[in-house]
Amino acid sequence: MKSELPIITSDRLLLRVGIQEDIPEIIKYFLDNQDYLTPFYPTWVDHFFTAEYWHYQIENNFLEFIHDQSLKLFIFPKKKPTKIIGTINFNNFIKGAAHFCYVGYSLAEAEQGKGYMTEALQAAIDYVFQELNFHRVMANYMPHNQRSGNVLRRLGFVVEGYARDYLLINGKWEDHILTSLINPKWQENENR
Repeated sequence: MKSELPIITSDRLLLRVGIQEDIPEIIKYFLDNQDYLTPFYPTWVDHFFTAEYWHYQIENNFLEFIHDQSLKLFIFPKKKPTKIIGTINFNNFIKGAAHFCYVGYSLAEAEQGKGYMTEALQAAIDYVFQELNFHRVMANYMPHNQRSGNVLRRLGFVVEGYARDYLLINGKWEDHILTSLINPKWQENENR
């Protein structure tokens, strides 16, 4: 069980787990980008845009991290370290013979095209490979979301398949292209 929350940095960005003080900014991020993100998200759950929901979610994210189940990060620009511009979520941590997880991500509409997601994902994946010792990270994207596909290609993700009606996105079953990235420096650890 881990006790220290990571702070991951890159040239322009800071990535970290959300804390209670971030709740107004988290809600602002999702409200400001709701229309933009809706075609790529599951249906928004009731109360998603409320402080009550995020109080619970922040606590749950912390517990999932310390119990080795997930790592949910918010992306902040170093020049404005309280402004959230995106998210990166590593979910479904599987260890044992597998050592893999899934990654999903979002970036504010106003921050598109600046290379932030590639930079943030590279830093986050480096952490997941080096510090959490995952062997494989998988990412799936809808075929029409070429922007996401391009980010994954730049990072070295390899297409492994195509899944029909894979995820329920915005109330509709969507096909997804399945990709993965392998950790070339993975080390077997007796604490698996």
